[in-house]
Amino acid sequence: SNMAGAAILVPGLLRSSAGAICTQAASLRLTPSSWRSLSLTSVMKSKRKTDHLERTANVVRREIAPATCALTAATAPLSLQVVSAARVCGAAPESPSVKRLRLLVADKDFSFKAGQWVDFFIPGVPVVGGFSICSSPRLLEQDRMIELAVKYTNHPPALWIHNQCALDSEVAVRVGGDFFFDPQPADASRNLVLIAGGVGINPLLSILRHSADLHRERENKGSGYEIGTIKLFYSAKNTSELLFQKNILDLVTEFPEKIACSLHVTKQTTQISAELKPYIAEGRITEKEVRDHISEETLFYICGPPPMTDFFSKQLESSHVPKEHICFEKWW
Repeated sequence: SNMAGAAILVPGLLRSSAGAICTQAASLRLTPSSWRSLSLTSVMKSKRKTDHLERTANVVRREIAPATCALTAATAPLSLQVVSAARVCGAAPESPSVKRLRLLVADKDFSFKAGQWVDFFIPGVPVVGGFSICSSPRLLEQDRMIELAVKYTNHPPALWIHNQCALDSEVAVRVGGDFFFDPQPADASRNLVLIAGGVGINPLLSILRHSADLHRERENKGSGYEIGTIKLFYSAKNTSELLFQKNILDLVTEFPEKIACSLHVTKQTTQISAELKPYIAEGRITEKEVRDHISEETLFYICGPPPMTDFFSKQLESSHVPKEHICFEKWW
């Protein structure tokens, strides 16, 4: 979920610290003293309610060693939280308003679960971004790369990505978030219903790609986690704003018995291509469509604007879906 709109103002110290993150060749992590400038206590909170660091202050960040207790981001020892240098190694438009970014993260301590986001530190930009990873963990394991897709807004990190970011630009990233799908090999098979609105597709595409990787692995090895069926409901204003169309349809075509999608457009004015047409529904995603997928084995992941996530999570709860089977994230 491109957490665009998140704005945190931090003292000038962050500028030098973020620069230090990106130029540190040795461990690619901040020293504890530099860390203090990133600690939440030194943040001069702006009056906006949509600050990424403020909104996610209680969400655990990735640590080098598993925590022995549930530490919040604010209380976890800062020296343990993994902040890793990253280099821009690819950028391309994904839609008229969204830019796709590929980052190389050499730090072997950097890892993430499908669905999680990164705190995004840019040298010289005193505001921390929050963007969901849209690639699969497999891409990181194999090629040390992650992908983000960022919507154009006047939020400083998004502006930098759209206007200043270039190949080999150096940034730093730190993983966080409790919205993820990370089944272990012996876990019971689950069906997934993924409900996306706009750039809320980002973490859900990561989950979809991860599920496909798990399925390929099981088909090749004959062991590992067995995925159930996956249904993606994805709504955008029009077909030009439906991100990752080719990636999604390639997966539907590769695994027709496992993966299906329903792509909704709410304000389509142009003709829909013949290739897309079979997957397109005009109008919003309806509660009935989603309700038809309820079962004891089904997990629901919802990511989109707050009114949408609130609506579907409440509808599912009123249909007696257990709370622990509903996972949602709001993008701003």
